[in-house]
Amino acid sequence: MNHDGTKNGFALEITKWCSDNLSIPVIASGGAGNNQHFADVFNIDNADAALAASVFHFGEIKIPELKQFLKSEGVNVRI
Repeated sequence: MNHDGTKNGFALEITKWCSDNLSIPVIASGGAGNNQHFADVFNIDNADAALAASVFHFGEIKIPELKQFLKSEGVNVRI
């Protein structure tokens, strides 16, 4: 919650802890501000999913471009 709306990145430490210690899917939410933030939460934290709102609503991140970037970073995405 502390990262929501900041555009400074997801809460990586808690997301990583959850991914490492829970057997349920982990969805990162709050804080995304650029493509790298998404790559980090998948590649470093092993999140199962990530979500954001305002960066998409206001066109700051274009979903097709994000998907291509994530694919180039080795993240499994549907194109």
